[in-house]
Amino acid sequence: MESPQKTLYHPATIEEKWQKIWSELGLDKTPQYHNQPKFYALSMFPYPSGRLHMGHVRNYTITDVIARLKRMQGYLVLHPMGWDGFGLPAENAAIDRGVPPAKWTYQNIEQMRQQLQRLGLSLDWECELATCSPDYYKWTQWIFLQLLAAGLAYQREAAVNWDPIDQTVLANEQVDNEGRSWRSGAIVERKLLRQWFFRITDYAEELLNDLDKLTGWPERVKLMQANWIGKSIGAYLEFPIVGLDEKIGVYTTRPDTIYGVSYVVLAPEHPLTQVVTTSEQKSVVEAFIKEITNQSELERTAEDQPKRGIPTGGKAINPFTGEEVPIWIADYVLYEYGTGAVMGVPAHDVRDFKFAKEQNLAIKFVIVPEVGADETLKAAYTEVGILVNSGDFNGMNSIDAKKAIVEFAEKQNFGKLRVQYRLRDWLISRQRYWGAPIPVIHCPNCGVMPVPDKDLPVQLPEEIELSGRGGSPLAQLESWVNVPCPSCGTPAKRETDTMDTFIDSSWYFLRYPDVKNEEKIFDSNKVNYWMPVDQYVGGIEHAILHLLYSRFFTKVLRDRGLFNFDEPFQKLLTQGMVKGLTYMNPKKYGKDKWIPSHLVDANNPVDPQTGEPLKRLYATMSKSKGNGVAPEDVINKYGIDTARMFILFKAPPEKDLEWDEADVEGQFRFLNRVWRLVTNYAAAGVCKQKSELDKLSKGEKDLRRAIHIAIQAITEDVGDEYQFNTAISELMKLSNALTDASCNNSPIYAEGIQTLVIMLAPFAPHIGDELWQLLGNKNSVHTRTWPSFDPAALIADEITVVIQIMGKTRGSIQVPSHLDKAELEKYALESEVAQRYIEGKEIKKAIIVPGKLVNFVLG
Repeated sequence: MESPQKTLYHPATIEEKWQKIWSELGLDKTPQYHNQPKFYALSMFPYPSGRLHMGHVRNYTITDVIARLKRMQGYLVLHPMGWDGFGLPAENAAIDRGVPPAKWTYQNIEQMRQQLQRLGLSLDWECELATCSPDYYKWTQWIFLQLLAAGLAYQREAAVNWDPIDQTVLANEQVDNEGRSWRSGAIVERKLLRQWFFRITDYAEELLNDLDKLTGWPERVKLMQANWIGKSIGAYLEFPIVGLDEKIGVYTTRPDTIYGVSYVVLAPEHPLTQVVTTSEQKSVVEAFIKEITNQSELERTAEDQPKRGIPTGGKAINPFTGEEVPIWIADYVLYEYGTGAVMGVPAHDVRDFKFAKEQNLAIKFVIVPEVGADETLKAAYTEVGILVNSGDFNGMNSIDAKKAIVEFAEKQNFGKLRVQYRLRDWLISRQRYWGAPIPVIHCPNCGVMPVPDKDLPVQLPEEIELSGRGGSPLAQLESWVNVPCPSCGTPAKRETDTMDTFIDSSWYFLRYPDVKNEEKIFDSNKVNYWMPVDQYVGGIEHAILHLLYSRFFTKVLRDRGLFNFDEPFQKLLTQGMVKGLTYMNPKKYGKDKWIPSHLVDANNPVDPQTGEPLKRLYATMSKSKGNGVAPEDVINKYGIDTARMFILFKAPPEKDLEWDEADVEGQFRFLNRVWRLVTNYAAAGVCKQKSELDKLSKGEKDLRRAIHIAIQAITEDVGDEYQFNTAISELMKLSNALTDASCNNSPIYAEGIQTLVIMLAPFAPHIGDELWQLLGNKNSVHTRTWPSFDPAALIADEITVVIQIMGKTRGSIQVPSHLDKAELEKYALESEVAQRYIEGKEIKKAIIVPGKLVNFVLG
């Protein structure tokens, strides 16, 4: 008999096979909304880079097993696939290779589609979509117009990365670690540009509160989302500016420290910076601002960076004390956060303490751990405590003082209670070509006008030159930019920004159930039937932004009356990374320290260039580390079923997986054992008899119990927690029980063989289907119903009971499983094991644990 990997995995026939299976299952994708149970299984769709990696294989294999299992359990399953087609890599490829982004993207989609089909995934290819296709981004643009109509889309100025040589906006990915442009090498500047935003902050409270509804999400993901939203309750306080009618507004969660304010800090970009700066400080302030504009937000706020600032010469008044305090600007204060200004309380904030020490500013303690405590603490005291040096609030504890101080500020009209969020509105403008055009027209008479629905999509022009230089590529194409106003007909201009690609992926799951609908974004009945997604599978790297934006879009479209649910994903599985054996030279730096695995002798790992010993470790597979394993190499050597089994068996889905060729070999050997077991049985003749349960031999009873224990255990393992590794262990146990069974011509043995093949099928679908055909079945194994266990079969006729004397184990005996305590004590007392130790001795009592042990206590 040929080994399985030689008889399977013919990609050309996989599609034909699945078309036959769909037909057998009656899956015309027209669900009976009133009575058909559904299951929506979804993997995060890939960016079409042109090549699958093992991370993709793991993600899609996990979801595929879930989809196959649910079909066998009687659900109508939606398991679609699509492509996150827009993005910067395609534009960069167009610049570097002279290939249009669309051509490059669709070539990659075709290549990756073939790779996915070779994996034999049970995907609903008739639901396929690509976000860069006009029939998809037409509806992305329609969603933008819905937000615009709801007042959730608006324009304002925001900072961008600006290349002063190429005169173009750069994405963060196009700026290197030294702050230089990827193409020109120029030091990147920060520049204010008018851009589009979505008011995600309007939904901050609901996004936070509804995390409690997500009982099927990992707690760490919910915590990451909660921290990103960052709700805090504090006070908004206003500091009058000396000599001016203006006031500086600050937000603080520690109003109890107000009497310790020794300075106020503005963000360099704050509009009041120019107002408060004195003529004596003007030149140094301007020089400092110019220097800061070249720094990224990360550089400015990093904890390990020094906090730099410059006094403006202006002064503000602490409204509680009447004292004048200096106004500074500093790099660590960002205009986009809060009010763009902070009150400096160095005695009770670590960052402020460090800044005050460096700048020789006053440090005044106003909270101490307890009454009478030392007020000359050597570091910032950031805990709650008792107020000192705080006027009428002296002696109050921090909790009570916060409330009292805010109430006082409200009465005096220089402050109020405020709830604030770390979450900021979503900047969606991109000054690039390869994205969905923002569907508005700028009219000199009417202002910003939405493109009428009938004119959607606003298509990307194909004849365009991409150089990576100058402004937005679309802005340079006058024939596309210049259009009449849809309202008054006056010559007007299209918006030349495109949308952030996160927008494309924030609603794609809503399109799958009705992907071919040309009249509207989707049929609400279909979406209400299929949504929310029952199981979403993807990487932890998307735990914040993608999931948060998807939740935001869901709530916005719900409020527009498009469907009736609140959250998009009922359960979330964040699979771990795939790690490969990696070699590193500790004496080298940067990317040169990674030595590709194929250049290293595993028995003598040394640097092939220097001969220096290398460090071995497991690291996430990547090209830069040279530790990747190509899916094609594994499939060609072992077959896709072996690759799937290894990925599922090596580690639980949420844990990282270390790639090990020896473990791949182990799964390959197991599948070959199953292959031989079933094919030998089929060659001997498939048993057609029906079993008579009341006439089973002991061997048949034992085997039947092993079969139903496996059904129970595997069904539990692949239930809510998806512990595929332990499920495969149970398949191995059943395989061993069948191999050791002495009743291989029995109907019970036939039941075991069939059960093994059916339960193997979701994990190793090709071998499962081949073996099912060998057993004489005409239909696919994937159309079979998942087996259920018989509770009666789990009860053994005999059980093993341990015999103890004075608490010490002396042996064990076999007894009938139905004995009560008295009968069990009698069996144990009369056993040879017990008699050997208690003969001639007094038994004070017997301690009995039914089904487990009998312990005799002697006098």
